Amino acid sequence: MVDMALKYGDSGLCVSFQEPTLLFEYCLEVFPLAKEKGLFNCFVSNGYQTQEALKMLALAGLDGLKIDMKGDKEVYDKYCRDVDVDKIWKNAQFARKMGLHVEIVNLLITDVNDDEDCIDYIINNQLKYLDKEAPLHFTRYHPSYEFHNPATKIEKLEMAYEKAKKEGVLYPYLGNVLGHEYENTYCPKCKETVIKRYGHSVTKYQLTEDKKCKKCGSEIPIVGAYRG
Repeated sequence: MVDMALKYGDSGLCVSFQEPTLLFEYCLEVFPLAKEKGLFNCFVSNGYQTQEALKMLALAGLDGLKIDMKGDKEVYDKYCRDVDVDKIWKNAQFARKMGLHVEIVNLLITDVNDDEDCIDYIINNQLKYLDKEAPLHFTRYHPSYEFHNPATKIEKLEMAYEKAKKEGVLYPYLGNVLGHEYENTYCPKCKETVIKRYGHSVTKYQLTEDKKCKKCGSEIPIVGAYRG
């Protein structure tokens, strides 16, 4: 896996589908090998592992943790059952305190978790357990397979983004909305577009080598190397 990443010019390894913690033992072996070759390691997770497991992963070389937050307690009780949602936020906080890069992603699903109270819950806990610099993504849902609720309204996503920004989140984002201005990274101080995106592609990169805004010199907490 490490040789393949190097062969194709990847910056790191990402363990995802389904839940990466199911590959826990494998990750403990592959992460140190990746670090030896200068690669980063990240998880795309539901955030429901033990803190002991998180610590072992961090010691093995885990650099970043992206957690999918489904919604508030009511959403977890209805759709996931027997899940302690507070444990997920505490894991995010624990990972952040260990020095891992942590991002929260909330897939907004029509008539499931897109009401204002649920959005407020996500934003408030983001600021309570993490901090204003941790990225917070609101992504668009599209009907697929056996779930047929209508696709998330763009206006609802924009409302969530703007509310997060107003409450103090410095780096909110929208996802699954190709070409939207809220895909981009903006300097919190001078509002310059420091990273412009189109889906998974970076079309503009205005950061110095030491990750500072080229316009005003503010530090931007971006991790990983950009290979344009």
